[in-house]
Amino acid sequence: IYNMWIFWTLLLGLSGVQSMFSVVTDTVLPPHALHNPTQLNYGMAVTDVDGDGDLEVLVAGYNGPNLVLKYDRSQKRLVNIAVDDRSSPYYHLRDPEGNAIGVTACDVDGDGREEIYFLNTNNAFSGQATYSDKLFKFRNGRFEDLLSDDINVQRRVASRMAGRSVACVDRKGTGRYSIYVANYARGNIGAHALIEMDEAASDVSRGIIALTDVASQARVNKYTGGRGVVVGPILNDARSDIFCDNENGPNFLFRNNGDGTFTDMAAQAGVADRYQHGRGVALADFNGDGKIDIVYGNWNGPHRLYLQSSQQRFKDIATQAFSVPSPVRTVIAADFDNDLQLEVFFNNIAYRGSAPNRIFRVMRRQNADPVITELNVGDASEPQGRGTGATVVDFDGDGHLDLLVAHGESASQPISVYRVNQGSRNNWLRVIPRTRFGAFARGAKVVIHTKQSGVHTRVIDGGSGYLCEMEPVAHFGLGTDQATKIEVYWPDGRSLARPVTPADMNKVVEITYPELSYTQAEVSQIRIFALMCLRSDVFRPVWTQTSDLFKSDLSHFGYLLTRLCDSILSFFAEKIINSDQLSASLLAAAPNRS
Repeated sequence: IYNMWIFWTLLLGLSGVQSMFSVVTDTVLPPHALHNPTQLNYGMAVTDVDGDGDLEVLVAGYNGPNLVLKYDRSQKRLVNIAVDDRSSPYYHLRDPEGNAIGVTACDVDGDGREEIYFLNTNNAFSGQATYSDKLFKFRNGRFEDLLSDDINVQRRVASRMAGRSVACVDRKGTGRYSIYVANYARGNIGAHALIEMDEAASDVSRGIIALTDVASQARVNKYTGGRGVVVGPILNDARSDIFCDNENGPNFLFRNNGDGTFTDMAAQAGVADRYQHGRGVALADFNGDGKIDIVYGNWNGPHRLYLQSSQQRFKDIATQAFSVPSPVRTVIAADFDNDLQLEVFFNNIAYRGSAPNRIFRVMRRQNADPVITELNVGDASEPQGRGTGATVVDFDGDGHLDLLVAHGESASQPISVYRVNQGSRNNWLRVIPRTRFGAFARGAKVVIHTKQSGVHTRVIDGGSGYLCEMEPVAHFGLGTDQATKIEVYWPDGRSLARPVTPADMNKVVEITYPELSYTQAEVSQIRIFALMCLRSDVFRPVWTQTSDLFKSDLSHFGYLLTRLCDSILSFFAEKIINSDQLSASLLAAAPNRS
C-alpha cells in the first residue's frame, strides 16, 4: 500500500511541470514606506505579537526599523503594525538604530506570552559591537526592552557582540526558555551566549525580570564564527538539543545532558564539517524513521542532508545537484504542496552574479534512502535577489504555507511574498502544542499516524533557517491520506497522545500541556519518596557506597539526586502534600541545598 502512495505521489510530481511558487507581493505586501520599505532586511520570525491568536511576522531591519507584519483579513494583505507613533504598543519594537540581523521569540519568564529578541551588529563583522541586543517583553501595555532595565544594566548581561543567529531552548524542561546567541568571535572576544531569567532574583508578577548569561554553566560558551542555529530533540527523545553550523571552525551538536548542561557530540556524530562555512539550517525527519535529521547549506561549499542512524551517527545523502555550492542564506524544510513529502528550499543571495533560489523534494521510501528531486521553484527563483532571510507561515489560514523572503546586505530590496501553486486539494493538519504556561512549545516534537502513509514527525524548532525562526506550528501535508493519531513530546519528557477524528482534518489543532493524574497508591508512594528526599541522611550512605563507581563524579551524582528530589517536591508539594496539610512541616525540615 505504501508503495502505491509513493507511485501516485511521483506521478503527481512528474505531471506537475507547474511551478511551486507564484509571487503575490503586489497584492499582499506591495512596496510601501511603512508596510514594505525598500531597505536592508535580514532575519524573520513568527509569533503572536499582539496576543489575538493570529501569527505575525517579525522582520529584522538593518538600515531601517524592524517590522511587524500582520495579515489584515478585511484588506487581504499584510500590514506593518510597528508604526512610528509613541502611543503604539509596538513602537519600541521598531528600534531603527539597532542594525538588527537575527530575531527569535519565546516565553522567557513563563507568563504565557513570548518575548522577542533582536540581535544587533552595528556594522561589526566579528567581536565587539557598539549597540546592545534587545529583548522585548509586553509590559505596562507595550513592548519594553528588558536588557535596558536597571537590574540588567547592573548585571551587564546585554550582549554587545557581533552575532548572527539567535534561537530559543528550554534547556531544563521548565517551560521557560533561554536565548541562545550565536556570536561571531574575534579571538577570545565574543563567545556564544545563553541568556535566561534568574528566577531567584525575578518577580514576574511585578514585571521584574532579572537576566543572566549561563553559557559557561551550560558548557556552550564557545568561541567561533557562529552562523545558523536549530533547537529540538535531535539526539534525545524529547529534551532539546542544539545544532550550530559555524564558519572557520567545526559545527557544534550539543546534546542536552538533562541537568542543564550540554556536551558537544558533533565529531562523534559525523557532522562537524570543520572545513566548510555553514549558513541556513533546518531539522526534519526525511525518511520517516522517527529520528531527527539535519539539512544545511554551506557558503559556496557543498550543501548537506544528514540522515541520522540508530547509533546517533549521521550520513550525508545529498545528491550532486542538491549539494552544488551556492551563496546560500536561509534553508527551509517544509511540505509546501501538502503532498506528504518534504521539500527543502535554498534561499541564495545574488553575490558576484546571479544566484537563483532552488527547491528540492525529498521523497520517502521504505527500507531505502529518500529520493531527492529538484523542482521548478517558479517565481521564487529571484536570480538577482539579495536574499538574507526567509520564513514560512500560513498567514491567511487556508492550510497552505506562504513563503516570505527578506533581502538586503548588498542592495536594498523590499520583502517578497509567494503562494504555493500546487496541492490545493490535498489534505492537511496543523498542530500547535502549548507549554504549561500556555505559550508556544518551542522545541516540542509532534508525531502523527496516518491511515496509509505511516508516521510523520515535525519539530517546533526554536531556531531554524538562518537568522530566522519558523512558525510555532507542526504543519503536515497529507495528500489524500488521513491522520488517525497525534502524539506530542515536550522538552521535559512529558507526552500526550490523542486520536484524530475526521472533523479535525484540514484544521488547526491546539494541544494543551497535559496535567498528570494519580491513583491513591501512587500518591502514597510519592509522599514517602518526598519525605525521604527531605532527609539528607537517608541518601548520604547511598552516595558513600557509590563513591568507587562514580569517583570524581560523586558530587555530580549527588547533585543529580538532589535535583531529582527537589523536582519531585516542587511538582507535587501543592498537589499532594498540601492536601494533608503537611507542606509546612515538611518544607521546614528540608535541608538547605543551595
